[in-house]
Amino acid sequence: MGWTELLRPVAAMVAFDALFAGMTVLTKKALDGGLNPIVLIALRQLVGAAFLAPIAYFKERNARPKFTMEIFAYLFMSALLGALFAQYLFVLGLSYTTATLAATFSNMTPVFTFLIAVPLGLETVDVRSRAGLAKITGTLASVGGAILLTLYKGVALTHTASSSVQEQVASSSSSSSSSSSNSKGRWVLGSALLVVNCITFASWMLLQDKLTKKYPAVISSTAFMALFSSLQAGALAVTTQRRLSVWLLRGTTQIVTVLFSGVGVSGIGYVLMTWCIEKRGPVFTAGFLPLIQIIAGVLDLFILHEQLYLGSVIGAALVIGGLYLLLWGKSKDASLAATLQAKGVEEDMEKQPNPATLPAKGVEEDREKQPNP
Repeated sequence: MGWTELLRPVAAMVAFDALFAGMTVLTKKALDGGLNPIVLIALRQLVGAAFLAPIAYFKERNARPKFTMEIFAYLFMSALLGALFAQYLFVLGLSYTTATLAATFSNMTPVFTFLIAVPLGLETVDVRSRAGLAKITGTLASVGGAILLTLYKGVALTHTASSSVQEQVASSSSSSSSSSSNSKGRWVLGSALLVVNCITFASWMLLQDKLTKKYPAVISSTAFMALFSSLQAGALAVTTQRRLSVWLLRGTTQIVTVLFSGVGVSGIGYVLMTWCIEKRGPVFTAGFLPLIQIIAGVLDLFILHEQLYLGSVIGAALVIGGLYLLLWGKSKDASLAATLQAKGVEEDMEKQPNPATLPAKGVEEDREKQPNP
C-alpha cells in the first residue's frame, strides 16, 4: 500500500473533524440567536441532499446496486438514527452547554460502540490479556470522565469578556443563587442529552458498517440518508411547531449555519466519514474524533468567548485517555488476529502435498500397474 492510500483516509478524517468543529460553533451561535433545533436539522439535511444528489447521479450511476426494500429499510433507519435522533439530541445538548463540552462528549462514541458491540457478539474481550484489560480500563475511564463532565464544572480557568459581564450582572446574591441553580440544571440536562446522542451515534456507526457492505455507493447512500432525514425532521417540526415563523431564517449567522452545516457536514462530512468506515473500519474512524474537541475548544474560547472549567479539563483528559487505551487494545487484538490468520494459512500450506511431486508419483504408480513385458 502506497503513501497515498495511507494518507487519504487520514486527510479525510482531519477534514471531517475541522468541518464538524466549525459546524458546532456556528450551530451554538445560531441556537443562541433563536433558531429552532428541529427546523435547523430539517433545513441542513435538505441542503445536504440537494448538494449530493447531482454528484451521486453522475458519479455513481453505473456503480449503484439495485435499490431493494432491504436497502430502503437500512437507509431509512440510518437516517432516523444518524441524522434525526443523533443530530437532534446533539443540538439540544449543545444549546444547554458549550461547543467544547459537546465536542468532548463526541469522543465517547467509540466507547459506546464498543459497549454495544460486545453483547451483540461483534467484539470480544479477553480479561487475561493486556489488550482486554486495556479495553476494559479505557472504557471505565471514559465513562468516568463523562460522569465528571456531567456533574462537576469546577472553577473557571479563563476570564473572558463575557464572564466579566456575567459577574457584574450577578452582583445581587439572591439572583446569583437562582441563576447558578438554573445554570447547573441546564448543564446536567445538556450533558445527559449528549450522552444519549453518543449512544445513538454509536448505533448508527454499527448500522453504517453493515450498510456500506450491502450498498457500497457511498455518495448515493449519504444523499438518500440526508433526504430521508430531512423529511423525517420536517414531519416532526410540522407536528410540534404550529407557527410558520420558526421556518424563517433571521440574520446572516442562521443562514450561514444552515448552508455550512448542510453542504459541509451533512454533505461532504458524512460522505468522508462513511467512506472511511468502508475503507478502514469504525475503529480507525473513531480514533480521529478527539481532534474535534481541540478545534472546537479553540474556536469556542476565542469566537464565542465561553468559559473553560476545571471539570471540563479533567473530564476531557479522562475521556481521551480512556479512548486511546480502548483503541490500543483493539489494535493489539487486530494484530494478534492477523498473526494467527497468517500462521493458520502457513500451516495449511505445509499440510498440503507438494504439487511438484504429484505427477512423478502418478507416473510411478502407473508403471507398477503395467505388466512386465
